[in-house]
Amino acid sequence: MNVKTEFLNTVPVMPSQNIERDIAWYQQQMGFAVTSYDKMYACLARENLEIHLQWHADTKEDPLLGGSVIKLFVQNIEPIFEEFVARGTVSKSKLRLKTPWNTNEFGFYDLNKNAIFIVEDA
Repeated sequence: MNVKTEFLNTVPVMPSQNIERDIAWYQQQMGFAVTSYDKMYACLARENLEIHLQWHADTKEDPLLGGSVIKLFVQNIEPIFEEFVARGTVSKSKLRLKTPWNTNEFGFYDLNKNAIFIVEDA
């Protein structure tokens, strides 16, 4: 049996200089609800839409490194990971299994320093 990765949805990860302030804005102005957050990262949802916010200070220490972030959620991450290893997109060491936030994932940067994460709920 040839098992494939199924792409489920795309989640934008947008920069925020103040997570709590921006959560309040998305709740009040757009009707999104918080599904989880801390001082560095927030997940918001409304019906079948998700938006994530990541702290961004536009400094060297900034986790966004000057680019944006997108998360591609999948089911059955192993086939796409093996494909991207074969393409030379990522190394074998990049797959993170059972993260503290309950995902399996790997990531890489495109030519414009945009971070692309392939994520599977664990």
